Amino acid sequence: MNSGALLETRGLFGGYGGEQVLQGVDLFLNPGEIVAVIGRNGVGKSTLMRTLTGLLRPSAGTIRFAGSDVTSDTADKRALRGFGYIPQGREVFPELSVRENLLVGEVAGKGRNAPDYDMIYRFFPILKERARQRAGTLSGGQQQQLAIARAMIGQPSLMLLDEPSEGIQPSIIKDISRNVREMNAQTGVAVLLVEQNLDLIVSMAQRGYVMEKGRLIAQLGPDEIKSRSEVRRYLTI
Repeated sequence: MNSGALLETRGLFGGYGGEQVLQGVDLFLNPGEIVAVIGRNGVGKSTLMRTLTGLLRPSAGTIRFAGSDVTSDTADKRALRGFGYIPQGREVFPELSVRENLLVGEVAGKGRNAPDYDMIYRFFPILKERARQRAGTLSGGQQQQLAIARAMIGQPSLMLLDEPSEGIQPSIIKDISRNVREMNAQTGVAVLLVEQNLDLIVSMAQRGYVMEKGRLIAQLGPDEIKSRSEVRRYLTI
């Protein structure tokens, strides 16, 4: 057990119905780290994220967060503890305005500091400009920015970021990478990133895990995760 870890899993199994997707996942994330879980489509990365955030219950193993066992906690309890989740596909509330989406995000921060809208709008000025616009009418990149902002307005200590590059144009991917790194540096939020986009991985992550068939088969240190050739090798296994 890593006593200093913010997030740690031991022997984590889980999936959907009777299908075991996760096959004994052991990982840890220290406070303030940006760590990537990489691998091809269908290896279990999003299942891992949904299990960590409490949307799926593990069939075996433990999840510890900030020194507490949260394995049995529901998703809302984990959000109140400091989990911020940005799901694959963004999943903003399309009929609500941008501002109303952010207000929903405030709920997870109940009991922490007051929401810092100045910070959010500094990183994502388009959200201030479009505050009254329905979220469903935003572009894909703008919706992704809103999804990240909605998670961050609750001031989490952990951001679970699932495939943020999906369906986003390259210029916006660069903006998202830069903004998340700056939020990490300024607020200390730790980031667990699931991703296949090579550019995003090497520009954001400080170290990484490689997933294959529900197992973590390798760890990548700071030099390896910044090596395009090394990361590319694991994205094509």
